[in-house]
Amino acid sequence: MIAETMAGIALFKASVEGIKSAIGTANDVSSIAKYIDGMFTAQSQVNKDRYKKSASQSITEQFGVSSVAEEIIDAKLVQEQMREIANMVDMRFGHGTWAGIIAERARRIQEAKELAKAERIEKARIHKENMETLGLISIVMGIIITITVVFLIWLSV
Repeated sequence: MIAETMAGIALFKASVEGIKSAIGTANDVSSIAKYIDGMFTAQSQVNKDRYKKSASQSITEQFGVSSVAEEIIDAKLVQEQMREIANMVDMRFGHGTWAGIIAERARRIQEAKELAKAERIEKARIHKENMETLGLISIVMGIIITITVVFLIWLSV
């Protein structure tokens, strides 16, 4: 878990450095997009690992001063670097560019969540229909077996 967090932090730092080195020569945002994407991916990974770590730690470790301080300081450093990158992107490509990136990312995440929800609902509907069909087939088979048994008994009498 610590290795995953460290990898996330390393990816975040590498992405920030990539953006800083490319921002001056970039002609458009797309030329630094992979670094921005890496930064968001790393931020998500660090946050997920942070919550996993908290859940897996003992009470003493989870609420210890060093653990809490480390998590808060890491989060503040990430926020600080995100603000720095936001300012750099806005200065290079115009005010509101970073806000537009954030808004578009949020919209796409929301769309993906809605699509996944719709897919889960559709799968549940299909499963329900299949279970109903299986139930009807079972009833029909039961009736056929019952009729066959009654017919065989009637023939043997």
